Amino acid sequence: MSLKSRELAPKHVLSRNSALLLCFASFCAGMFFTNRMWMVPDAKGIPSTTKIGGEQLVNCDLKTKVVKNEANNSKGTSGSQHSVQNVDKVISDLEMKLLAARAERETVMKDPMTFEDLKNVESTSKRKYFMVIGINTAFSSRKRRDSVRATWMPQAEKRKKLEEEKGIIIRFVIGHSSTLGGILDRAIEAEEKAHGDFLRLQHIEGYLELSAKTKTYFATAVSLWDAEFYVKVDDDVHVNLATLGMTLAGHSMKPRVYIGCMKSGPVLARKGVKYHEPEYWKFGEVGNKYFRHATGQLYAISKDLATYISINQDVLHKYANEDVSLGSWFIGLDVEHVDDKRLCCGTPPDCEWKAQAGNICVASFDWRCSGICRSVERIMEVHERCGEDKNTLWSTNFMQTMRSTF
Repeated sequence: MSLKSRELAPKHVLSRNSALLLCFASFCAGMFFTNRMWMVPDAKGIPSTTKIGGEQLVNCDLKTKVVKNEANNSKGTSGSQHSVQNVDKVISDLEMKLLAARAERETVMKDPMTFEDLKNVESTSKRKYFMVIGINTAFSSRKRRDSVRATWMPQAEKRKKLEEEKGIIIRFVIGHSSTLGGILDRAIEAEEKAHGDFLRLQHIEGYLELSAKTKTYFATAVSLWDAEFYVKVDDDVHVNLATLGMTLAGHSMKPRVYIGCMKSGPVLARKGVKYHEPEYWKFGEVGNKYFRHATGQLYAISKDLATYISINQDVLHKYANEDVSLGSWFIGLDVEHVDDKRLCCGTPPDCEWKAQAGNICVASFDWRCSGICRSVERIMEVHERCGEDKNTLWSTNFMQTMRSTF
């Protein structure tokens, strides 16, 4: 075509607005037909994924539903459910052990003394013990400790034999003074060198700090020794070790057990009285009583509960009285409370009459003194009149008792 004919050809040019309108209409038509022709089926039962930081994450809720649907639709439904339960239990156990290990590491690393204890028992820590007995004591209680050593607590080679043959650990439990390395701490260190029967805690001693001390004791003990039971007893209480062991062995197959003389005393709101409870208002109206808990002179808990305390020690609330605090830590848990009055017998003639009747007491003390009154002078008398036969401890097979109970 010549240049002239091109110039004479008619020009069919759309306006700018018309072009934009046509483009928009074409876009809408394309979207409509695309959605109609390429409908994506609903992804029911397909786990969705997302990418965060370059990593692909799976929607766990949907994945769980897929697993459940597959299990329900399979022919072996009961077998699948049983397998899932087993896996859940294994995972739960592993999680508990992991948390316990972390808590153990934190507890041990806080205190160089405890770290040394851990190294000393490292060679035997893998073995299973029957029970750990912590005797709560204070800096001023040297005579009480000596009176316990002279009566119901085996010494030297016998204590070592007790650990090796019976799986029973006994230690006096004490923390540090407010002046670390002061004269009080040095006195305990000298006593430890002479007897080797202390468990030192990362704790500042003080009567108002007994709840914190109890919590630290259980956390430390469970980190050092793998035992069935952990016992706390005061240093002015008489204990029959074999009877205590037989009593605990009867509850060995219970996963979470709390054993003691259960009581429910009044909540004392008035300031200045002994056992005053500053947080009395939490227990309801004035004059109310505490929830059931074991009296503080002697009680025992199973390993699961000691581990629970170790894991949660930073968030467990402390009341003024340590026995109340311990009881409060187990509220809301699936725990069996065992009320055994043999753990709180009176001193002679009470425990003596019971022994003569063949019902030997686990522990003896005077309620009015919250321990044996003038225990340094009187504990030997209690031991002679209410103590079990000295050969009973060595002739009793606690592990056999546990198996026969099961």
